[in-house]
Amino acid sequence: MVVSRDRDVRQAHARDASGLELVPEGVARAASVEDVSELVRDAGASGTAITPAGSQTSMTGASITDRGLLLSLGQMNRILDIDPERRVARVDSGVTIGELNRALAAEGLQFAPDPTSEQDASIGGAIACNASGARSLHYGATRRHVRGLKVVHADGEIASYRRSHPEKNAVGYAAVQDPVDWFVGSEGTLGVVVEAELALVPLPAAPVGLAIPFPDERAALAFVVAARDRAASSASARMPLCLEYFDSQATMIAAAAAGSKWGNDAAALVYLEDDAGADGEVEDLLSYWLGMSEEAGAVTADIGVYQGAQPLREARSVRHAVPATMNERGALHRSEGGRKVSTDWAVPYQRLPEALALSRDAVERHSAPEPVTYGHAGNGHPHQNFIAENPEALRRIDAAIEETLRRVVEMGGIVSAEHGIGKLKRPWLALQLAPRQIALMHAVKNALDPTGMFAPGNLL
Repeated sequence: MVVSRDRDVRQAHARDASGLELVPEGVARAASVEDVSELVRDAGASGTAITPAGSQTSMTGASITDRGLLLSLGQMNRILDIDPERRVARVDSGVTIGELNRALAAEGLQFAPDPTSEQDASIGGAIACNASGARSLHYGATRRHVRGLKVVHADGEIASYRRSHPEKNAVGYAAVQDPVDWFVGSEGTLGVVVEAELALVPLPAAPVGLAIPFPDERAALAFVVAARDRAASSASARMPLCLEYFDSQATMIAAAAAGSKWGNDAAALVYLEDDAGADGEVEDLLSYWLGMSEEAGAVTADIGVYQGAQPLREARSVRHAVPATMNERGALHRSEGGRKVSTDWAVPYQRLPEALALSRDAVERHSAPEPVTYGHAGNGHPHQNFIAENPEALRRIDAAIEETLRRVVEMGGIVSAEHGIGKLKRPWLALQLAPRQIALMHAVKNALDPTGMFAPGNLL
């Protein structure tokens, strides 16, 4: 086990994708489960805090710290086993989603969750915040795909947990019946996840991407709602793999970054992917979505079609260019106390048009800068990226976000749908959870980490 106190090493681990900078007191690099266990035992004896980190792609400051040691798990990056017949993979927590999926492609399989940073995001990080992504519309978030975990507890014990799947269970409180769920979404606060057993799904047989431009936001969001409603009400309707929304600013950023006419300067755009299936009925797929697009008033002459591995990779790179560009813009203002601010709220998908309208009213009321809006509209889950040029702009943005989140919760929505709470979103936790729920979280924390060693400042 290597623990470094070198200033340059600590500085190199002081940032994630949140825009915050926290310099740890030391950086520990683990190469094995035994390394982690030994470090945790020693840290417990000395009262040293430990914050686990993988690729440090967190949007909420969860993978950085200025208290104690930053535990880097990036060297624990082995794919331990792939079982194509059972559709299961066993991996170290430092393996990235991209690395895993490249290895799985030869077997016609994939790990379904696809956060924007999937090429860099580690499996442990995805588990820590229950990551999802565009395809979560079809496949669901990370929790659904985790079958088992190996965890180092606060006393250094190495424990393995696997899901059981009885048809009935009357043993104790529901919250304690499946220990795997204690750690998925726990943001490193309850133990160190060092290994995971993951459920896999087949790769789509014949995926096709469609970039559908619209004359305005209203028409684009109406299309999304109609697509979901039709899929829910008719067995013959198509359920896409993803339904992503881009406002006019996001469309322009993506097009400029990709050097393409993505949407032909549309006022709004919906990107969807669908699978034509083993029979490859691409014409049926195109006919279905063209018909829906026409009904919704899309600019059908400018629809972009992406078919085949390389065109689909290009389409996804266009989508990913939006947050990447906004990260770059936010970084330009760090020296003035500014940064990018990204929301992660979600509402029932039918209410997304209403929620976005309310959000824009809040932005105007607080004189906050206009956000770039894009993301997982099919789940009622947009991302709004603000650029705060200075602390005063940051204050106005936070005020607008708080007002938005209060309305989101009233609509039956959620303050964080995939990025987690981390450090940045702690003020919003009490908007979502009642005092008794938060007290129960503290009780769980105390039971599994009685000295508060793990990930201080995350969640609680």
